[in-house]
Amino acid sequence: MLESQLPILIVLLVLGTVAKVSTARSGGEPGALSRLGPAVLVPGRMQAPALLVCAAGEMVLAVGLLLSTHAIFRWGTLAFFALSTYVLLELRRRRPDAGCGCFGEVSSAPVGLRSIARTVVLTGMASLSLWAPVTGWVAVTRPSWLTAAGLLVLVVLSPEIEEMIDRVRYRAPCEQRRGPAESVTLALLRASGTWRAHRDELSSAEPYDSWRELCWRFFAFRNHEQDDVVFAVYLSGRRPAVRMAVVSAQDSGSLPEYTPVSA
Repeated sequence: MLESQLPILIVLLVLGTVAKVSTARSGGEPGALSRLGPAVLVPGRMQAPALLVCAAGEMVLAVGLLLSTHAIFRWGTLAFFALSTYVLLELRRRRPDAGCGCFGEVSSAPVGLRSIARTVVLTGMASLSLWAPVTGWVAVTRPSWLTAAGLLVLVVLSPEIEEMIDRVRYRAPCEQRRGPAESVTLALLRASGTWRAHRDELSSAEPYDSWRELCWRFFAFRNHEQDDVVFAVYLSGRRPAVRMAVVSAQDSGSLPEYTPVSA
């Protein structure tokens, strides 16, 4: 049963390769690559090459797993997914607006716990396959119930499934779709853990301003020290990402005045 997860690892590595190459070649909308990991971690002109290098590494691992039992491919796959977990954690901390880029442009939603959990599961699958006695090709020809169970877990942990369903339904990128009503988005914000963690700091439960930028709706509040507290809600998915930032009264006083924008 050690080889039961090899087919899943091979298929995901190949899908990741194809999606990254397609995204790097098309380029997408201006600035799209700057919102995808690993491209987000390198300078602008190196973003497409970074995606292609990552894709090439995935393809080498996929072919190695498929045709060989050599330890370098098994340990390389384990290291790849373990490193991916670390990168996603760093993206979530340093660039909460960026997507994981795991499957190219379709993975543009902000990195969430599901994406991180998926790489953890894949790391576990890779470790399970380290000492598999057969090649991936043999494992593909005789899948087991453990293969099906692993695939089901990954489907549940893949936000890209929802994004692809949305694209089939709406046939337009997130930033061009009509978003949910402001009241619906505000309700999603108030149901989030981010809101519950910070609501007691606010002087009022009602925002004094809100606006939309691309795939995000922003709600501005003030806390008891009269600092601006801005929540951002991603406009896709049933459990959208929610981010929060505080701008102190001193900092906001040094910024140009602006006119509040109604939703």
